[in-house]
Amino acid sequence: MDAFNACRQVNDFLHQKDENSARNALIKILDYYEQQNLKYDPVVNHLIRQVGLYPYLQIETASWQDRFAYESFKSDVGAEKPVTLHREQASILKKLMIGKSLAVSAPTSFGKSFIIDSFISLKKPKNIVIIVPTIALTDETRRRLQRKFSSHYKIITTSDVELEENNILIFPQERAIHYLGKISDLDMLVIDEFYKASPKFDKERSSSLLNAILKLGKKAKQKYFLAPNITSINESIFTKGMEFVHVDFNTVYLEKYNLYKHICGDENKKSDELLKVLRNTNGKSLIYAGTYSNIDKVSNLLIDNNDLSQSKKLKDFEYWLTKNYGRNWHLTNLVKRGSGIHNGQLHRSLSQIQVKLFEEEDGLKNLISTSSIIEGVNTSAENVIIWRNRNGRSRLNDFTYKNIIGRGGRMFKHFIGKIYLLEEPPESAETRLELNFPDELLSEVDEIDFKNELSKEQIAKIISYKEEMTEILGEGVFNELQKEKAFESSNSFLIRDIAIDISTNESSWNGLGYLNSNNIEDWDRLLYKVIKLQPGGWGIEYNKFVGFIKILTANWTKTIPELLYELDELDIGVDDFFKLERNVTYKFSSLLNDVNVIQKKVFSDQTIDLSPFIVRISHAFLPPTVYQLEEYGLPRMISKKLHESRVINFEDSELDLHKAINILNKFTYQRIKEIVQDLDNFDYYILEYFFDGISINKPKIAD
Repeated sequence: MDAFNACRQVNDFLHQKDENSARNALIKILDYYEQQNLKYDPVVNHLIRQVGLYPYLQIETASWQDRFAYESFKSDVGAEKPVTLHREQASILKKLMIGKSLAVSAPTSFGKSFIIDSFISLKKPKNIVIIVPTIALTDETRRRLQRKFSSHYKIITTSDVELEENNILIFPQERAIHYLGKISDLDMLVIDEFYKASPKFDKERSSSLLNAILKLGKKAKQKYFLAPNITSINESIFTKGMEFVHVDFNTVYLEKYNLYKHICGDENKKSDELLKVLRNTNGKSLIYAGTYSNIDKVSNLLIDNNDLSQSKKLKDFEYWLTKNYGRNWHLTNLVKRGSGIHNGQLHRSLSQIQVKLFEEEDGLKNLISTSSIIEGVNTSAENVIIWRNRNGRSRLNDFTYKNIIGRGGRMFKHFIGKIYLLEEPPESAETRLELNFPDELLSEVDEIDFKNELSKEQIAKIISYKEEMTEILGEGVFNELQKEKAFESSNSFLIRDIAIDISTNESSWNGLGYLNSNNIEDWDRLLYKVIKLQPGGWGIEYNKFVGFIKILTANWTKTIPELLYELDELDIGVDDFFKLERNVTYKFSSLLNDVNVIQKKVFSDQTIDLSPFIVRISHAFLPPTVYQLEEYGLPRMISKKLHESRVINFEDSELDLHKAINILNKFTYQRIKEIVQDLDNFDYYILEYFFDGISINKPKIAD
């Protein structure tokens, strides 16, 4: 590269007011300097300041003006030292600091977490709620904020935890609703990936996110919504009073290789190209497979063609997977060859472990994923490979495509992200986000509380719905349940259908109390009855789902391989195990909760309460704290070893998550290594990572 002429080109772009082209050209120069191990000269530093990429400045070779900019844009983000923000980060932070509510669209590589952290550090809100789309992102966010703010804030990620004076609450939208009655004073509501409030992007869960935005937004003094690649947004009740900020400011450059042009749809050529890319690249690679079946196809390809990894860490991981899940599983065989899998169904701790290994030099080289990688974690790679241009059954749209390729490159690590397209990408398009009040929320909204925000037609629909529910349940009953926020579902039609079925078919619901029985053979009829309230969507035939629930009751007393041996009779393998366990703990437990709420009102002369059974299924028949600790990165099989070694009694009914964390912190990682005899090398690796995420930070300075 002729650095002088390249810098002149950047300057020309700036004179033409084409800052995006200038920034892209400059990032390529920075990559060249890094590859050649060269120090930036004053001209390069000056251009960095001109395009607003202040964190990239090398102050030892910069002019005093550039050094001044570097220091001026430093901000406290809760870390040991202040961090220099880039121009657009600083602009958004400034708006937040003066109290504005913002809906921000910015690229994946923008660095949004610094803004949240800086706001907390500088503004010191008493209560802040951060809603994220997945449990995996919940833990990633918790870990980051735990390291910085745990000495000043109680950091909450699960339901039914008592608040303290200062709280940071982080969870998916379904859990947020549980805190509506507890939070009287909310300083900031943060919605990460807020595009998922549109049914266009998340049909199944959008209504619950809209419900959280509506209810918590009404309590919040300030709101900060984040999403990538949104060009405009409609005015609605959900973003009322918010300023929309569209930022087109990249910090890395994406270099695309259109390999699909000579593949021409030939599957054999595509397989050859994938293997060639993986052989000829040194950095980490994210492989977007698009569907579960394509994950299997790519997995088989890598298993058949890649050599065994020499990494001791991966050998330990493979042994651990074999022992705890089984030998004949794609992931076990993939790990031996330096690759992993990321999807939305794996046990949470497994996904977290793999992302950590992917970040480490001697860990996983490749990660095969569905779209979970763009909404589940904040990870990136030098290489992003698009194997399939589909997202499930649908073709990949431009919005999702940009989110996926946005995982290429990383500030201070890879100035250039390399994008390998093995199938043709979608046509470029602008994305307008439409957030509208859905009929599914009719049961959740009080028309009096929101009379100024709703239209006359919407108010009429709510009143009509309430009249129908009053006719079914009796005078005042539905209003009482609504005020108690008793329902788990945000689907008004499902609530209505449950109420109709129970009130009109009372005799068929006799014996509900049998679900609290310890005799699992008493459950069958009632399990079928509940499942049929929500036809389809259980991922398997009804009889196999019922059989799975009954076998899952031994989740704490038996190992996963032992459970899988029993499930083999139902033709349920390890991948189905993950999917069905998630359906039991979330979808089925939520449905049963709403059945329980309604049946107690309809059968008011009886005293049946299904809460004991609901608690069991919502925690996959594990001790509740064991299930919750999996979200923190501690797998159930290690918790079992801690329990059997009497480090902690997970069967203690008085134990909760925060008590368990306090007990474990008092023991320390080193002490547990000494006490628990049957931990293997990879157990130690997981435990060290887990303890890193629960340690209480020491305050930098006294307030």
